[in-house]
Amino acid sequence: MNSPVSISSAPDMAASVLRMAGALGLVIALFLGAVWLFKNWRRLGFHRGPAPKLNVLEVKSLGQRHAIYVVGYEQQRLLLASSPAGIALLSHLPEAAEENTAPVTRLSFADAFQQVLARKQS
Repeated sequence: MNSPVSISSAPDMAASVLRMAGALGLVIALFLGAVWLFKNWRRLGFHRGPAPKLNVLEVKSLGQRHAIYVVGYEQQRLLLASSPAGIALLSHLPEAAEENTAPVTRLSFADAFQQVLARKQS
């Protein structure tokens, strides 16, 4: 009886299976590495272009669909209110300190909000 696979070809077949399993493992590892890189691209510091000039510095929710935002653009800071009716400018806040100057005490959100309320009441 002749079997379809001879004894002499068994080591060749085992090497082929190992080579195929290794290639499959390499493809899966490359795929998982690409997925990780895609998800963590920003964390690695590969940003395009200059740093953004417009940033939301703080947000405070005031209930359903109402919030107050401290927004910074370059050295300016603005206090904005958001509601279903739209967005309104509440106040200009003191300018943020530049990196080269002496540090200025930053107002907390609560302090800035209290100042705006005091100005509105007077």
